[in-house]
Amino acid sequence: MQATWKDGNRFELLPEGKRFWPAMREAIDGAQRHLWIELYLMESGELADRFIGVLTAAASRGVEVKLMLDGVGSMGLSRGDRQRLREGGVELRFFNPLSVTRLGGNLMRDHRKLVLVDGTMAFTGGFGIVDEFVDAWYEVAVRVQGPVVEDWRRLFAQVWNSPLTRGGQTRTRLSTELPDRHSPPETVAGGRRGRAIWGRGHRYQAIRVSLQGRINTADRRLWLCTPYFVPTLSLRRALARAARRGIDVRLLLAGGHHDHPGIRYAGQRFYNRLLKAGVKIYEFQPTFIHAKFSVVDDWVSLGSCNFDHWSLQWNLEANQEIDDAGFAAEVAQLFERNFAASQRIDAASWAQRAWWRRAREWLFGTLNAWVTRLK
Repeated sequence: MQATWKDGNRFELLPEGKRFWPAMREAIDGAQRHLWIELYLMESGELADRFIGVLTAAASRGVEVKLMLDGVGSMGLSRGDRQRLREGGVELRFFNPLSVTRLGGNLMRDHRKLVLVDGTMAFTGGFGIVDEFVDAWYEVAVRVQGPVVEDWRRLFAQVWNSPLTRGGQTRTRLSTELPDRHSPPETVAGGRRGRAIWGRGHRYQAIRVSLQGRINTADRRLWLCTPYFVPTLSLRRALARAARRGIDVRLLLAGGHHDHPGIRYAGQRFYNRLLKAGVKIYEFQPTFIHAKFSVVDDWVSLGSCNFDHWSLQWNLEANQEIDDAGFAAEVAQLFERNFAASQRIDAASWAQRAWWRRAREWLFGTLNAWVTRLK
């Protein structure tokens, strides 16, 4: 299975939980045949309680509901909630649960986010079923309709069938081909061009290859948003080269509100050289920005992939790419609103930062470098 561009799709940008949660809830409530859901993070709480309710309600009306969670990201989901899902008719599986027999194998996580409704509509982004995603964290999602949804369906089936996926009384497999009784998603008249693209772990990420290709050929703008910015050397060099040749390169990163501050400090050690090259860096101030999206000229990538070693080398990731000037303009407007709510890092002031800040960056950078050497 390879990522291929498909025309005739509809993409709806859904910034913030107040937009994408109601849209997903409506789609789940309207499901008629099946709901296939793949998530990294799900923890017991108010949002999980509501989510379990809508899934079991769908199962009770005859919808096939399959929920696949990462074995680490779901550790906060209580035994009682897992039992509620199973008793409510939801087929629940877990990707790569922790194992003491293969320590290195525990590094690969399923970090994808996907809600697939009846094989005709998909939602992806950076969301999870955790209370913080409702109000405390800034997130972005996209609703997908059209031929590209079939690629999302196949991607889900591949991981569901993986030998690393555990759970369930029976080992039912999903076909990676469209069942005869189902027609492929319809082409949307006047629709947009897009493709699903993924990373399969094991130090190969098609998402990274695609992004770096776009960076190297950028003509006007190159704006990236990620909450976890610990990029590879090749990506840092590509960003610096683009800025030096006159491309408008901007990074929208998490500020003081962060769920893993050490990752932020590890990434800050790269600020100085990027700023000297002409890269503009903004740290989002209102809350923790957990979104992952990019715009390069008229190309957009939005999904689960961060710009850190975990996403770029070990995780299963998936993004929706869109090649359309109109959609890129929508994403650029979203960037502009977020830049206005951010603190721009001044190169001169950053070069004069306190010694203890430099020491902090060195410490967490060293720890991160050590972790990336693990196989």
